[in-house]
Amino acid sequence: MLSPIARAALLAFAGLPRVVHAQAVTPQSADASFTVLSPVVVTAERGPQALADTIPQTSLFDQQDLADTTATDLPGLLQLAPGAQISRTGGPGSTTSLYLRGASSTQSLVLIDGVRVDSVSLGTAQIAQIPLDQIDHVEVVNGNVSALYGSGAIGGVVQVFTKDGGDHPPRFNFSLGYGSYHTQTQQVGANGALDKDGRTTFSVSLSRSKDDGFSALNPREAPSANPNANGYLNESISASLRHKFNDKWDAGISYFQSNGNNSYDNAYGVPTDLNNLYTKVRQVSASANGKLTGWWTTHFILSEGDDRSVSNTNGLYDYRFDTDNRQYTWQNDFALATQQKLRVGYERLDQSLDSDTFAAPTRHVNSGFAGYTGRFGRNQIQANVRRDQYSDFGGANSYYLGYGFDITSNWKLSASYADSFRAPSFDDLYYPISGNPSIQPERSHSIEAALQYASNALGVMRLSAFQTRYSNLIDYRQVTPGIYLAENVGHAKVQGLEGSWSGHVGKTDVRASVTLQNPVDLDNEADLLRRARRFASLAVNRSIAGWRVGGEWIVSGPREDSSGKLGGYGIVNLSTRYNITKAWYVAAQIQNLLNKDYETAYSYNSPRRGAYVMVGWQQQ
Repeated sequence: MLSPIARAALLAFAGLPRVVHAQAVTPQSADASFTVLSPVVVTAERGPQALADTIPQTSLFDQQDLADTTATDLPGLLQLAPGAQISRTGGPGSTTSLYLRGASSTQSLVLIDGVRVDSVSLGTAQIAQIPLDQIDHVEVVNGNVSALYGSGAIGGVVQVFTKDGGDHPPRFNFSLGYGSYHTQTQQVGANGALDKDGRTTFSVSLSRSKDDGFSALNPREAPSANPNANGYLNESISASLRHKFNDKWDAGISYFQSNGNNSYDNAYGVPTDLNNLYTKVRQVSASANGKLTGWWTTHFILSEGDDRSVSNTNGLYDYRFDTDNRQYTWQNDFALATQQKLRVGYERLDQSLDSDTFAAPTRHVNSGFAGYTGRFGRNQIQANVRRDQYSDFGGANSYYLGYGFDITSNWKLSASYADSFRAPSFDDLYYPISGNPSIQPERSHSIEAALQYASNALGVMRLSAFQTRYSNLIDYRQVTPGIYLAENVGHAKVQGLEGSWSGHVGKTDVRASVTLQNPVDLDNEADLLRRARRFASLAVNRSIAGWRVGGEWIVSGPREDSSGKLGGYGIVNLSTRYNITKAWYVAAQIQNLLNKDYETAYSYNSPRRGAYVMVGWQQQ
């Protein structure tokens, strides 16, 4: 039986309502005659607000951003988000970790349409199993926001919104692609209104991706691993149906499922081993939104998020871990006065694990949360508080207090303080021998100050200084030779500067970010693993006479890993798309143009230069 450390190592070594995202918004500033065309986001305060009005650092990747990027899955897209670093153990579908503002992969929360889909055993979501083909847009909030979403939101929140229908006659689309590593992709979908008045809308999308891959492990650093190529197959579907009963009430259902089959390498096996990890990520939800009075709006969500994984070696079954997250949310929004809102809600989360490795009781979490947002002239306030009561270890409180001041109609200063937590995973609590039922949640305290510029001409620019201190970190300490026990003994600190720009120069769209940070393990006086002190990204795209051309530059400094040092790297990707007619288009990409040899996890290879082409059709 594998310990949680060994299992995590094997995996690591193995490979609320819809909104319009661009609208004219009157800025809340001294100059009320000035308007800013600003996208609208919902994650930063659990309700719609202009991107330029958010106090926490917030990024939006809309449909145009998804069409422009060379990424094919969520981790590839997140490399362009401020403060985000990605670590992969091979190619597409391999085990992938997100480090947001220096937080570990268990300390950043991933939601799909507001639903948790993380493994309750490991405490992380399988982000590599979320293809961009099923995504409408993505919002990323940096920094401690447990006061809004509960456990795991220390580094921040990544919220994925799947495709939704539109108020137009049904439209169909499909695409076919081929490229390096014998990559084959197919996608087909339809969306629109089922009635003439547009009250009932739908969307459905199916996609498939298959590649032969490359050998995940470097044979010079892992001579016991099989040198064969490690391929990946993904099949996914998303669907939604929404009906507007009248001007006050609407309801809908959504569904997402992604099935993966990833061939991986095991550094501790033998060169003839054939290893496969079969995975499933699924979410299903039903929601209703109603305007009870002119000042009271209510939201109901019933949902389930599942994580499945089964491992085989040489065709023989190894183990399985099945997680169910059943979530019930009731949120009420009250308009207290002009530009002043109160949000109060209750959330119930039931988490269960079905595994043949170890047993754990079902976890029940009862949560109450409240948030206030208001403006008084040039002053902006956001205050949130949340109480989460767990059936297995007790309760945890979290807080957020943010303040913004409009210097002018374009310039804003903001500052915030937050207190967050991360609940122990089932591995931490119950894994045989190493689990410890008496451990408590990890805690963190963060402060942030930011200067922001926003305008129609340039978009949103922001410079943030942040510090997060961690205490009660869960670590596995050796108690006897070969025996480890989970304990609350760790301390860490991350300080940094984070710059971001999402906007345009003339007709050229630009997305840029740079992070300078100091992620330190205070107990060992060493850098936190796989987290660079300096990293940056740049994406530039422009439309020219029927063509859309662009490029990406992703840069990282050196990082420490458990078995050795990882060198810095710089990756260049190019893309182009040509509209043959109003309906037909052809697109091409070159990834890793300079053919860099680099690692994001020690001893694991990354894709070399690759070329890909796609042909698609969209009904007009």
